Amino acid sequence: MNELVTRVAENVGIDPATAEKAIGMMLGFLQREAAGGPVAKMIEAIPGASEMVAKFNGEGTGGGGLLGGLLSAVGAGGGVMALGQQLMSQGLGMGEITALAKETIGYAKEKAGEETVDEVVASVPGLSQFV
Repeated sequence: MNELVTRVAENVGIDPATAEKAIGMMLGFLQREAAGGPVAKMIEAIPGASEMVAKFNGEGTGGGGLLGGLLSAVGAGGGVMALGQQLMSQGLGMGEITALAKETIGYAKEKAGEETVDEVVASVPGLSQFV
């Protein structure tokens, strides 16, 4: 997993600890929200991904702020917007979040294959606009 953390930290311009936490949060989100089979295959293919999900999966999922609360109230569970809020609470801006998503998905395609990762992205409403 260090390879992905280093890649994200360098290409997005954030420190490695923030990169690791953000990747773990993003992968945890995908594990909760995406189609089970493809996302399990993708996470399994990324070295160290399961450990990062276990470490950061629940991070920041509490309130989600006003928007997260409103989205939960209408049954959306927050989705991509809630993930964005969680990542912003870690100090990331929209440009960094988009770059993080592109780097992580690009790396996942290298490890798990484009078809598998495309299935994951397609199964999460709104995600395709960020990757």
